[in-house]
Amino acid sequence: MAAVKERERELVIVEGTTFKLDRPGGHDLLFDHPAVRAAYAADSYIPYWSELWPAARMLAKAILREPWDEYPKPSDGKLEALEVGCGLGLAGIAALKRGLRVTFSDIDQLAVRFATENARLNGFRDFTTMAIDLRCPPPDVRFPVIIGSDLLYEPRMVDPVVNFISTTLAPGGVCLIADPDRESARPFRWAIQNAGLTTECAFARAGEPGGERTKGTVYRITHCTT
Repeated sequence: MAAVKERERELVIVEGTTFKLDRPGGHDLLFDHPAVRAAYAADSYIPYWSELWPAARMLAKAILREPWDEYPKPSDGKLEALEVGCGLGLAGIAALKRGLRVTFSDIDQLAVRFATENARLNGFRDFTTMAIDLRCPPPDVRFPVIIGSDLLYEPRMVDPVVNFISTTLAPGGVCLIADPDRESARPFRWAIQNAGLTTECAFARAGEPGGERTKGTVYRITHCTT
C-alpha cells in the first residue's frame, strides 16, 4: 500500500530463540500516508500490522512448543501452514524454524512484504505468499495448519474470523489463534461453537524480557469429529 523508507530493527527473543524483525519506522508518517488515509476512509482500515503486538509473541511461543513431529505429514515431510494477518511475520517465522512450510498472508501487501523480508532476514526461504482478506476466504483453498494472532481486535471481526477458519481449515487440521483476551473473546468462543468447531483454550503470557508481560489465550481450533 504505502511506501516505507524508514525501518527499525528489533531482536525478539522467544523460548530462547532470537529472531530479527524489521518494521516500519516513523509510524506517524505511515498512518498519515495518503494511501492509508484513503483506505481508512473507505473501510476503516488501520495498519495495525506495523507494530509487534504481545499476541504475536504468545503465538510464536506456542508454535515453538507444539509437537509438530507427531503430526501426519505429506510425502515431502513438510506441513503446510497459513499465517493469516501475518503482519511482521513473527509467528510464521517461528513455524519455519520448526520445519513447516509457511504461506504468509495479509490484506495489506506491504505487511506481506515485511513478513517475507523478515523471513529471509532470519535465513528462511521455504515460504509463499497470498493476498487474503479475512472477510473473503479464497475458494477451494485448504490448509492443515492455520495460525493467527490478535485477529479479534474489533468486535466486527469475530464472524469473519470464524467463517474463515470454518472454510479454510482442512479436515483433521488445527488452527492456533492467540488473543490478549480482548472483549471479543467471549463472543468468539460462542461463534466457534455455533460453527460446529471445537476449541481448547490455553493460558498464555508474553512480553519483552524483563518488561511488562501481557496475559492472553491461545485457542486450538479443530473441526468436530462427530
